[in-house]
Amino acid sequence: MLAEQKGINEECGVFGIWGHDKAAELTYYGLHAMQHRGQDGAGVVVNNGNCLTSHKGLGLVNDVFKYAPFHELTGDAAVGHVRNATEGSNVYENVQPLLFQSQMKSMALAHNGNLMNTDRLRNELESQGSILQTSSDTEVLAHLIKRSGMEVNEQSIAAALNQTTGAYSFLIMTDDKMYAALDPSGIRPLSIGRIGDAYVVASESCAFDQIGATFEREVLPGELITISAHGMESTRFAIRGQRKMCAMEYVYLSRPDSNVNRVNVHASRKQMGKELAQESPADADIVIGVPDSSISAAIGFAEESGLPYEMGIIKNRYIGRTFIQPSQELREQGVKLKLAPVRGMVEGKRVVMIDDSIVRGTTSRRIVQMLKNAGAAEVHVRIASPPIEHPCWYGIDMSTYEELIAANHSLDEIRDTIGADSLAFLSESGLEQAIVRDKTIHQGICTACMTGEYPVVHDKEKALAYKKF
Repeated sequence: MLAEQKGINEECGVFGIWGHDKAAELTYYGLHAMQHRGQDGAGVVVNNGNCLTSHKGLGLVNDVFKYAPFHELTGDAAVGHVRNATEGSNVYENVQPLLFQSQMKSMALAHNGNLMNTDRLRNELESQGSILQTSSDTEVLAHLIKRSGMEVNEQSIAAALNQTTGAYSFLIMTDDKMYAALDPSGIRPLSIGRIGDAYVVASESCAFDQIGATFEREVLPGELITISAHGMESTRFAIRGQRKMCAMEYVYLSRPDSNVNRVNVHASRKQMGKELAQESPADADIVIGVPDSSISAAIGFAEESGLPYEMGIIKNRYIGRTFIQPSQELREQGVKLKLAPVRGMVEGKRVVMIDDSIVRGTTSRRIVQMLKNAGAAEVHVRIASPPIEHPCWYGIDMSTYEELIAANHSLDEIRDTIGADSLAFLSESGLEQAIVRDKTIHQGICTACMTGEYPVVHDKEKALAYKKF
């Protein structure tokens, strides 16, 4: 499961609203709905028509906004962000949205994703006299926008975006406009909604449901949306490629009640379980899922196989995600605190344990051992995604082959490592079938971490792709 990872780099959530007198409050609720996308920091920048005002901090949304001065955060437009930091980068300066004050036009930016050519761009900017205050990709884009021209507008933003390589969604707010942009391959999710006459933009549609907004449409790959007092306008800043939505949005990252590129996340996960049951059935008594992202796939596996689905593992709702712990020792202790077996359900039973993925194998091993300590006669592990064998360049911090168990061990070796009686992964075709069922709606998915086929390539990274160690 992804909870085994060292961290998630820029696996974040962005939210924006334009034209509502409760913009700050609605942004708080929208960020709360996307808390699962980032638990290390949150913030909002509000626009009252004369100036931009920021409130942000480290921690969960509730912690950051517990004493927020909403009476001072007045205005009818706002952008917000939830952030999940990498190890060692959990610092206040990197919490978004980033706010840049200017005599010409102030600007706030919020970003989800990863720019692959950041180092080169930072070097260029610094050599030209720019002074960067953070280690965030977001600040790089801000400097590129200003370098393209003093005015922040569609032309300067498009010119800046065309200098970047990677996967991203951006929200940019100035005194009189809000902009939303998606990378040319559409790897990251970004949707547009409406609440009354106000426009809403969010990484996930679950944020719309939280505030009573209705879904309008997805932001398209290579599209730049401009929202202002004149309404919404669309331009292209890049040639639109075939969409390659990140497969891990469906496997793990997004909330099950979200629709990502018009595909419901719960429905796709349930279908993953059904495909998995067809490909790799198990002679067992019950099916259980590892809370929470594996429950949908476990239900699908149980339905397809005719086995009863049972609650074999419960989750402590007051424990945060284990991947945000700063050390492996604390992460492993977090698993014990977070998950507990239901002995009455698993004792003496042959159990099929459904999980969404295996990255390092440490958490899977502990869960299997936990079930066997609770009396499970057998534990057959079924993974509702293909093996993760390659680094991700697009925002998920799986950056080295060394940390990926499937890149270094055979199926039998992984099975023995985690202590399972049997192990099987969903095939690549099964994953695609579960997600891309309507070819007219969804053009494709990015499975680079599973297949090594990267839809966006940077020269340096391309050379490294074939060098494991």
